Amino acid sequence: MVVATPGLVRALLLNASHEPLSVVPGRRAVVLVVAGKAECVLERDGPVLHSPSAQMAVPAVVRLRRYVRVPFQPPPAVTRAGVLRRDGRRCAYCGGRGETVDHIVPRSRGGGHSWENCVACCLRCNTRKADRLLSELGWTLRIPPTVPRRGPLGAMFAADEADPVWEPWLGAVA
Repeated sequence: MVVATPGLVRALLLNASHEPLSVVPGRRAVVLVVAGKAECVLERDGPVLHSPSAQMAVPAVVRLRRYVRVPFQPPPAVTRAGVLRRDGRRCAYCGGRGETVDHIVPRSRGGGHSWENCVACCLRCNTRKADRLLSELGWTLRIPPTVPRRGPLGAMFAADEADPVWEPWLGAVA
């Protein structure tokens, strides 16, 4: 087969139950379909693969023919980058540019290092807050911190990279 840049195109891989599993390169999606391990649910308008005897459009969405059990995934670890990403790099107190991580209940006062106790914070607010509680300062949080949910595709995929044609399958899971 002669390939017309399917490696640059990505396809959504669904389990047999139509739940999203991962995003695979277009070439891998074609191999799964040709090998009979998956079926094409939605074809792309773009690249077409040619062989001497056949043509095939690169799939946008493929579904496995057999169900694959997905192991339990624990919640993601609390990291500085993760807290900043969750909070959109915005300070939880003033809404400015979040550059550091602050513990709502300071660790020196028994606060833990958890998703519910860590927020993005600007340098100014972090310095002013120091090791005090919000009630002592009269401050409130703009948005209460939560444990970030894994996207339907786990850590392999960010929701902002989603192809619009995948929306019917990703919207059902989110």
